[in-house]
Amino acid sequence: MLDLGLGYLTLERSTPTLSPGELQRLRLATQVRSNLFGVVYVLDEPSAGLHPADTEALLRALEKLKASGNSLFVVEHEIDVIRHADWIVDVGPAAGEKGGHILYSGLPAGLKNIEASVTRRYIYESVAATQPKAREPKDWLKLEDVTRNNLVNLSAAFPLGVMTSVTGVSGSGKSSLVSQVLVELVAGQLSLKIDIAEETETDPLEQTEVVTLGGRITAGMKHVKRMVVVDQKPIGRTPRSNLATYTGLFDHVRKLFASTKAAKTKKYDAGRFSFNVAKGRCPHCEGEGFVMVELLFLPSVYTPCPTCGGTRYNPQTLAITYKDKNIAEVLGMTVDEAALFFDEDPSVSRALEIVSEVGLGYLRLGQPATELSGGEAQRIKLATELQRAQHGQTLYILDEPTTGLHPSDVERLMLQLNRLVDAGNTVILVEHDMQVIAASDWVIDIGPGAGEEGGKIVAEGTPLTIVTSKASRTAPYLKKVLITS
Repeated sequence: MLDLGLGYLTLERSTPTLSPGELQRLRLATQVRSNLFGVVYVLDEPSAGLHPADTEALLRALEKLKASGNSLFVVEHEIDVIRHADWIVDVGPAAGEKGGHILYSGLPAGLKNIEASVTRRYIYESVAATQPKAREPKDWLKLEDVTRNNLVNLSAAFPLGVMTSVTGVSGSGKSSLVSQVLVELVAGQLSLKIDIAEETETDPLEQTEVVTLGGRITAGMKHVKRMVVVDQKPIGRTPRSNLATYTGLFDHVRKLFASTKAAKTKKYDAGRFSFNVAKGRCPHCEGEGFVMVELLFLPSVYTPCPTCGGTRYNPQTLAITYKDKNIAEVLGMTVDEAALFFDEDPSVSRALEIVSEVGLGYLRLGQPATELSGGEAQRIKLATELQRAQHGQTLYILDEPTTGLHPSDVERLMLQLNRLVDAGNTVILVEHDMQVIAASDWVIDIGPGAGEEGGKIVAEGTPLTIVTSKASRTAPYLKKVLITS
């Protein structure tokens, strides 16, 4: 457990309070010492949320399992982990309906010759970090007396109007500082309830100190009018919520259907085309698209509604078409298909283009929120925010936004985040990805270790400044990226 970087955990720590990465490493530790052999271990993104220093410890543990006569099947995006593989299976070439094909299965060296592989470029070519323009801070958001978990009377200053990455080994106190204390203090200053990825706007308060449990803000709030926290929590807890409803696209689509000649003749309004309203939806499944079948002595199963066939709507609603497509057929389109379909309507096509730009062009408009991964949900939230008119002075906070993302998706994400900064906003990331950190304007490195050995700012400045720090555990890994780029 010490070798896996879990030495900071107390023996009485309850498992529900552990992060997914901590819990996975804890389970891995039990297997390393089990002396089993001939076992197939399947790990889904074991490096997610890990600092490169912790990833090295993870790789040592995996090597021990392999040396004991076991097999490891690992789903992974982290290039350093992929490079340690003895065999690579590359799936693609793209996502969704454009993927699903085995592009390569064999020894690592053979992937170099597969031109269709997107992964190949990041393993065998030197990919430069997306260096930002030289952006200078407009002001500083200053925190003092921050006390939370392993942070004790910490003072921190975040530059405004630029992109900042907060780094450090797992358990060093990054999320405590940014996702907890900073969010709570700014929300208190703006007199807001903490809404996740929702627009929260108010007039800036006068420059006064608001003291709360865990710290206080002493300067910089006059430049912050809104705060948006973009995390990986689901965008909806039921299948009724989907990409189209969350982004607001569905409102425009329903209005287009209501504006057709056939709809006007029958006096159908936009509400008629919502599967949440009784007048338009299928009466049997009530707009769910499926029904639950209870089985005696077995778990209940869900099957497509026998009345509407899973379309969610009644026949009268489905009879109305827009450009020869009914509302159910439109919801069945992917984002890329819908962008072409609605190319004559700027309000809809522009919103779809933004969703596609963050790498989600493969999702269906009506894809239930319950089927989306955390990374997909986070990017939908970001796309929704990018659609808004940008007035600047918004603080965006993202906790490990690259978790579960392929390096090509990370590049797309960075382009969108830089757009937000260029519009006069501030972006603060908790991040382990060295490419992202190298592309940031400012870096705050917390450590030097985890738990009681962390909780201190060991280095801060531009990426080039951080690499000169001898106390920073991030510096050696960041230096490799800056040299290769």
